[in-house]
Amino acid sequence: MMPFGGMAARLQRDRLRAEGVGQHNNAIKYLGQDYEALKQECIESGTLFRDPQFPAGPSALGFKELGPHSSKTRGVEWKRPSELVDDPQFIVGGATRTDICQGALGDCWLLAAIGSLTLNEELLHRVVPHGQSFQEDYAGIFHFQIWQFGEWVDVVVDDQLPTKDGELLFVHSAECTEFWSALLEKAYAKLNGCYEALSGGSTTEGFEDFTGGVAEMYDLKRPPRNMGHIIRKALERGSLLGCSIDITSAFDMEAVTFKKLVKGHAYSVTAFREVNYRGQQEQLIRIRNPWGQVEWTGAWSDGSSEWNNIDPSDREELQLKMEDGEFWMSFRDFMREFSRLEICNLTPDALTKDELSRWHTQVFEGTWRRGSTAGGCRNHPATFWINPQFKIKLLEEDDDPGDDEVACSFLVALMQKHRRRERRVGGDMHTIGFAVYEVPEEAQGSQNVHLKKDFFLRNQSRARSETFINLREVSNQIRLPPGEYIIVPSTFEPHKEADFVLRVFTEKQSDTAELDEEISADLADEEQITEDDIEDGFKNMFQQLAGEDMEISVFELRTILNRVIARHKDLKTDGFSLDSCRNMVNLMDKDGSARLGLVEFQILWNKIRNWLTIFRQHDLDKSGTMSSYEMRLALEAAGFKLNNKLQQVVVARYADADMGVDFDNFVCCLVKLEAMFRFFYSMDPEGTGTAVMNLSEWLLLTMCG
Repeated sequence: MMPFGGMAARLQRDRLRAEGVGQHNNAIKYLGQDYEALKQECIESGTLFRDPQFPAGPSALGFKELGPHSSKTRGVEWKRPSELVDDPQFIVGGATRTDICQGALGDCWLLAAIGSLTLNEELLHRVVPHGQSFQEDYAGIFHFQIWQFGEWVDVVVDDQLPTKDGELLFVHSAECTEFWSALLEKAYAKLNGCYEALSGGSTTEGFEDFTGGVAEMYDLKRPPRNMGHIIRKALERGSLLGCSIDITSAFDMEAVTFKKLVKGHAYSVTAFREVNYRGQQEQLIRIRNPWGQVEWTGAWSDGSSEWNNIDPSDREELQLKMEDGEFWMSFRDFMREFSRLEICNLTPDALTKDELSRWHTQVFEGTWRRGSTAGGCRNHPATFWINPQFKIKLLEEDDDPGDDEVACSFLVALMQKHRRRERRVGGDMHTIGFAVYEVPEEAQGSQNVHLKKDFFLRNQSRARSETFINLREVSNQIRLPPGEYIIVPSTFEPHKEADFVLRVFTEKQSDTAELDEEISADLADEEQITEDDIEDGFKNMFQQLAGEDMEISVFELRTILNRVIARHKDLKTDGFSLDSCRNMVNLMDKDGSARLGLVEFQILWNKIRNWLTIFRQHDLDKSGTMSSYEMRLALEAAGFKLNNKLQQVVVARYADADMGVDFDNFVCCLVKLEAMFRFFYSMDPEGTGTAVMNLSEWLLLTMCG
């Protein structure tokens, strides 16, 4: 079971979030590090900051290709900018696209995102806070604000950077005295565990982490009809755009085409213009390569003949704003050469509409946990229903449907959390997706229901993600008639564990909430029996076991239960532990003797027999154990409805490594649940849903539990 410390930390985090911590103006201090306080300490002590949470050394570089003994890290020295140049600067003449040149790390996707960020000063300074310098109050410490899974975090770094032969190993500026981009890359590496964790990725990841926006991906081999219009509107709104050429084999990675485009490499789109060329309108698009040198050599490239056939003032304006590594090409060539376009919408605006209407946004956090909420996709009907479920109520149709269909637009974005950090231990992105179902009539208007297996066997999805994919995020725009729907996010295979964020953007106001069971217990009134009601055979058995004192101790109870359960050959069991027997005695002991009398033992025995019937009903394959998802239904049959978080705790505590639950663990779980519910209800006699207790009562509850 989750330790009390972990549970307390989660509750504290939920409370802080409710108070607005994690919004951009109140960012979470990553790892509890306070930039201002740490900087002041260094200034007062006259020392330069050394980050104990991300120490300069082999572990910060990586684990495999950048591991401690790899050829790429041989000879690496960590140096502060003042050891590399005479007069280091944080930003020289404003942040520009040439401040980001790629080093020996495959994070062009991240650098393309940073490059796009420099086109929007307001956005840039959300990520790179003002007032940082190597001159005024310099203390070797810098900080950046990065969006992570629904929250803004403030990340502190020291300015020790990895170098080789006196030059920065990774990202660097064409202006060799400038260091903001190298320090931002370091902050991002710290968030993800090390530099190597940044190798390979989708530009949308960087886009979203620098803006909190929502990204969409377009396949340029199957583009919408108005692709040029979408790009122009996105640039006008300050959206960030990235593009790339898909690779078809490992040999293609970073291969350079005949006209000098790099396959598998992330570029950023920086402008879109129309010019009059030989009496016709020609659409041009401007692209930037974070490498800074390799450029397109086809039509409209630097110095090509096409420029001689347009108005000289247009030519001067378009070429004046060019940076190294940046080039124009015709939109037709762009669509032919590139495979994929990624757009990150900042405020998420309607993506294909002329007017800028705000989307309404809902953010949910969820978890897939093996055995309780990680059900896999629809191909796994036995477990699909245990995935978390989120309800969306579409209240009114779009203003401008674009056709005769009455429909509501919404965008679903499912993002898996912290997967880059798992690379060090062999993990990586899961394959994820989602499905959307219409809520059945009997469940409409209610949040306190978790739809079960039969519903999904009988009903088809109304929409779903275009594909299950191993990217950090999968997103799709969907149009459905007004009504109530549920979104079921899942991994492709069951039993894959991860935390996720589900974001739902609707064009019109909507109601969205997690669909989950209301926690409740249908507790029968305590049996009222006397010794006269008990059969003679049972009394004789009790007398033999209890001895002269006519009471059963915890040790005697354990002996009895294990002897009886051993006779049931259809049950798999490790036997009841002393702890579980202690819980049973605590539940039944009315006189505080820590022993059970005849009547108390008879009542416990009746409960166990009832639970045995339920266990056998839900052990569908008669294996002698229940699967953890069968247990969810068995607990409900015994009168207990638990939400997803509690189901996860129950599975962690009572299921074995193969997600099986044997009879003794099933009984222990029910005893614990009944004891906890009865205690709570005794502390809340009015049924308000809130119990007040003092420290002594709390300790009594937890120590006995």
